[in-house]
Amino acid sequence: MIRQEIIKLIQKATGEPQEKIQVERPENETFGDYASNIAILLKKNPQEIAGKLKSPILERVEVKNGFINFFLSQEYLQKQVKDILKEKDKFGKIKIGKGEKVNVEFISANPTGPLHVGNGRAGFFADALSNVLNGAGYKVTREYYINDMGRQIKFLDNSLKGEEPSYKNEYIEELKAKEEKDARKAVEYIIGKIQETTDKMGIKFDKWFYESRLYPKETNDILKLLKKNNLTYEKEGAVWFKSSEFGDDKDRVLVKSKEKTTYLEETYLLSDIAYLKNKFKRGFEHLIIFLGAEHHGYTARLSAAVQALGYDKNKLKPIILQLVDLLEKGQRLKMSKRAGIYVTMNELLDEVGVDVARFFFLTKSPGSHLLFDLDLAKKQSEKNPVYYVQYAYARICSIIRKYGNSKLQSPNYKLINHPSELRLIKQLIRLPEIIEDTSKDYQIQRLPQYAMDLAGIFHQFYRDCRVISEDKELTKARLFLVQATKIILKNTLDLMGISAPGKM
Repeated sequence: MIRQEIIKLIQKATGEPQEKIQVERPENETFGDYASNIAILLKKNPQEIAGKLKSPILERVEVKNGFINFFLSQEYLQKQVKDILKEKDKFGKIKIGKGEKVNVEFISANPTGPLHVGNGRAGFFADALSNVLNGAGYKVTREYYINDMGRQIKFLDNSLKGEEPSYKNEYIEELKAKEEKDARKAVEYIIGKIQETTDKMGIKFDKWFYESRLYPKETNDILKLLKKNNLTYEKEGAVWFKSSEFGDDKDRVLVKSKEKTTYLEETYLLSDIAYLKNKFKRGFEHLIIFLGAEHHGYTARLSAAVQALGYDKNKLKPIILQLVDLLEKGQRLKMSKRAGIYVTMNELLDEVGVDVARFFFLTKSPGSHLLFDLDLAKKQSEKNPVYYVQYAYARICSIIRKYGNSKLQSPNYKLINHPSELRLIKQLIRLPEIIEDTSKDYQIQRLPQYAMDLAGIFHQFYRDCRVISEDKELTKARLFLVQATKIILKNTLDLMGISAPGKM
């Protein structure tokens, strides 16, 4: 990565450790391709530091308002086209993960009804994040936790018997029509339907983990462990976990009654702690858990549990996803799962398709409320950002088809020197940085934004630079640049789980 090369140059010039050196891409291109505030941080003369920064990758180094600005050399940029064509689908992949095992647990909706659009946000976001983490050198396991114990199963049982409180949805009616009375068999039926939906979403889980697996041995083992470490106490007939000792705002109930006659007497927290322990025992070094906005207060309990088990709290990363609202003709659609008034993921996918759904869900950070504009999503034009990006890819494929790959041999990369060509290359080589940054902070919205920026810069290149002309050598060089763009755009779409159509 070019950014890493610049960090190494600064380290050599200043003696500062790499983790303290910040290098960013300025929004204003006149301030360079990259910039660093290292002189400001060290309170040193920036000109003195800049004078030590020499490298073939740099055309020049300038100082502006205390910042050191780096401009990449034209020769270096030209060489990147060759490197992209050599690495192909491997370009962008990095090894910072060092093969460490990561468990990404997401969706995990109760097996009581269909997946709705809120579940879809977690599904697409986590799936794309898993792709990025794999690209960063981690070994990722996608996992779905099936809550087949507790209150929701009681409600499901009520639903089958026509009693209250109950759930009201299409699956319940299907089960009633089959005269199904067994809640456990109903769970299997609903999970099968959920799997059909996740398959339709393009998500392949590596493991479906049943909560019932944890009972009674693993939950009992957790109770014994916590008691042994003096992390529980009894009060008002209940067993409490001293979670406040690990940063929680108060202690939490583990067991509601001294007499554990059934699993219903135990709270979700006990099985959740057992589940965390189970993951660590399976060798996972990082646990990522996606939670709905209503579970925001639960994160402190999970952190306390990880610490109580003797692990670093930073091994756990809960990601809270805010709500999703569907917008149609300027009006928000009201949804309530319990009342059976909601839009299922199947319905949404039938309306707009999986590519559009994925792209729209990925455009906002997890902490932002998402308004899904159905009218825009249905448009098959460049106003729809998905089609804008895919059209760029289809145009690239069309250009390559016109000329034919067989004629592409030994180009003169030095002919790639137009400002729009060089700007395109600078965008292409950003992909490894996008993967690195996203693997660290999980801000997946970078991917669709990067894809749109890349499509826009390519369209500008296409307007400014005639690809196929009478100049055979220039044609050849530009076709190689187009090929490189195809590779990067395809790699980006793959990370998002979105198709790259050759024709539109």
